[in-house]
Amino acid sequence: MTMTGRFAPSPTGDFHLGNLRTAALAWLAARTSGRRFILRIEDIDRQRSKPEFEARQLADLAAIGLDWDGEVVRQSERYGLYEDALRRLQADNLTFECFCSRREIQEAASAPHAIPGHYPGTCRNLTPDQREERRKAGRKASIRLKTPVTNWTVTDRYAGSYSGDVDDDMVLRRADGMWAYNLAVVVDDAAQGVDQVTRGDDLLSSAPRQAALAHLLGLPEPEYVHVPLVLGPGGKRLAKRDGAVTLRDIAGEELDPARVRDVIGWIAESIGFAGVYDLSELNLSRLPKEPVVWRP
Repeated sequence: MTMTGRFAPSPTGDFHLGNLRTAALAWLAARTSGRRFILRIEDIDRQRSKPEFEARQLADLAAIGLDWDGEVVRQSERYGLYEDALRRLQADNLTFECFCSRREIQEAASAPHAIPGHYPGTCRNLTPDQREERRKAGRKASIRLKTPVTNWTVTDRYAGSYSGDVDDDMVLRRADGMWAYNLAVVVDDAAQGVDQVTRGDDLLSSAPRQAALAHLLGLPEPEYVHVPLVLGPGGKRLAKRDGAVTLRDIAGEELDPARVRDVIGWIAESIGFAGVYDLSELNLSRLPKEPVVWRP
């Protein structure tokens, strides 16, 4: 398949400038390496995802000069692919039902000698009778991965060799039937031929478990490019508390071209190209390793 990079936003609100900058970096990483660039809307969270937010996000990306190849793909239209992947894992005896509530998991994970934040494996070895007992009691089950390894190593363009724990028996499908992000993203990337994943470095810790899952499914592992985030003036992740942080805050609902140009200039300056106002003239050769601080 043709080499492909992607940007995969969730339509749960307007982009802030950190999202826009990451989109621009993903676009640059793909275009400057001769790759296709595709957009995938990650809308498996049906409660928070809204078509109007998707439309606004696509308009913002176009306004700063990003283009993409092919039609926009939505995860909400791809549930059959996730079902097929889950069946393959079940056939290989790599899944189990988990009847634990979030509170029960939190309590078990806070016990002495437990790994903070990790699922403690409570339901991993339930007997058939124990599972049936929980079903009769009205307990709904999520489906978790019976992870056969404890650690996985990936290679990232900037972080180099990065190892992480993958023994947390990740959720594949929630008890309410919603597909889990980690399964959906792995399946979608492989199905769409994505061999380059550029995203914020807050997601670097997710890469080992996603790569391990891809391996279990017999899917290729992409090249990872985790880039520094944009922080607010207080040094924390950029958020609405930091004031004018979206393109529309700055350029208005009509996306005034002059103000949009200012934002493009800020993105260019943030990656080492001050005075440039056309993203097609940029590359990642000067990308700083440190986070960027947005100051309205």
